[in-house]
Amino acid sequence: MAYLAAYDVHHARVLGRCEPTTGIVPFMNLVTQVMTSEPYASAKRVFWIVDNGSSHRGKAAIDRLAKAFPNAVMVHTPVHASWTNQIEIFFSVLQRKVVAPNDFTDLDQIRNQLRAFEDRYNATAQPFQWKFTTSDLDDLLTRLDRHTLDRQEESSAAPAT
Repeated sequence: MAYLAAYDVHHARVLGRCEPTTGIVPFMNLVTQVMTSEPYASAKRVFWIVDNGSSHRGKAAIDRLAKAFPNAVMVHTPVHASWTNQIEIFFSVLQRKVVAPNDFTDLDQIRNQLRAFEDRYNATAQPFQWKFTTSDLDDLLTRLDRHTLDRQEESSAAPAT
């Protein structure tokens, strides 16, 4: 069994489903579940931030999504950077809070636990309020550049031993 989920960052809402396996069809089932419900069905654009998993990798996946839902835009995270994807953070919490330890007696039990956690999460989660602005980033990069230059000057001024 596979648990697939999408995360709405504006509403801190998880939309998940259990499928017998992973793959293109289960992924598109999730997309259809989300994209046929409001507010996504009538949205001008819905961005799907995805890792490079085989069910949604490459141009074929981008084209498949755009053909099925013209208002959907697929964006891939850089390879080995899926930790920047909000749903991956949710999956990490889910792994620690629900899946481990793995003492389930059958698939129905784990399916019920996954869905119950999703319901509880959706009832209590709040959208993340970013406080780090582009100005903050510019300031940080300037400080890092200054620090790097200072270290380079120190190492070039150090006497040879």
